[in-house]
Amino acid sequence: MARVPEVAVGALSIQDSRLPPVVAGSLGCATFAAILSGGLSNLLYKCSLTDAVQTQTTEPRQVLLRIYGAILQGVDSIVLESVMFAILAERSLGPRLYGVFPQGRLEEYIPSRRLVTSELSVPEISCEIAEKLARFHKMEMPFNKEPVWLFKTMEKYMSQISSLSFTQAALVEKFNILKSFHLEEEMKSLKLLLESTSSPVVFCHNDVQEGNILLLSSRSSHPSDKLMLIDFEYSSYNYRGFDIGNHFCEWVYNYHHDEWPFYKAELSNYPTQEQQIHFFRSYLLESYPELGEEERQVQEAAMLIEVNRFALASHFFWGLWSILQAKISTIEFGYLDYAISRFDAYFQQKPLWS
Repeated sequence: MARVPEVAVGALSIQDSRLPPVVAGSLGCATFAAILSGGLSNLLYKCSLTDAVQTQTTEPRQVLLRIYGAILQGVDSIVLESVMFAILAERSLGPRLYGVFPQGRLEEYIPSRRLVTSELSVPEISCEIAEKLARFHKMEMPFNKEPVWLFKTMEKYMSQISSLSFTQAALVEKFNILKSFHLEEEMKSLKLLLESTSSPVVFCHNDVQEGNILLLSSRSSHPSDKLMLIDFEYSSYNYRGFDIGNHFCEWVYNYHHDEWPFYKAELSNYPTQEQQIHFFRSYLLESYPELGEEERQVQEAAMLIEVNRFALASHFFWGLWSILQAKISTIEFGYLDYAISRFDAYFQQKPLWS
């Protein structure tokens, strides 16, 4: 993440209308914020007290201020995500929660940096991500354990897309390309394929991309870990294959491209079979340490089919998501270009695993 200058919160509230005035006012002039990259859904600000402000022993001097994106602006979504965040923090699987408000929350600031796309394929990092995901999947959470999230959400997105329209010529052209994919019929085909694919239902992160994985610094309060998963707004009970397949898809997409459309896709970076097996081996060792060599190889072979079929659902899910973002997001990003890229990858990979 690039180093950014610090600015007074008072100035910040003018620069960004999404920062609630009540939050800016309550932080006061003694507090400063640095604008951080918040991905494609949220805006993040690092807030620090000046040296003149005295704190109690356990009070943090720095916090992370998160402003929710439009995709999460809803009472049910916000409450669910806040409860989930608090539980994960209590179990030391995520940053601490300091407070919530209607448009966002205050979180623990952890000295760290986010991974970059090229690091996902580093064997040691891939191994630790697999271990972290396996631990995440073993959690019992007080939420609906039926795996309805994936297609329920896609059906909701599809319904919203059906009423969308664009006026700018370039956007109309791209939207017409997307409509030519006959997405409603294709989603039915995908659902049939996945219904015939065995995959355990576990508590899933559902968005394990490089921007949601922190590489912790030596100053972190979590000395036993090198990596930490963050950003749980899409987490739910879901199929294991989706969580891992979605992560594999993220090897392809670099969201730190400086020129329009502000991402770069390299489908050749999708993990090879050897790289996938390396990931599965670490995942299975963490999940089922008692497995013998023969049974482990059987599981790895089955996971190849399971995960790559559900990777198709990842392309489909984020393709639909991106079409909606093109209409509602204020973040500068080529959302329709990205949607086309995800569906192109879907149609290229589908024949390999159907």
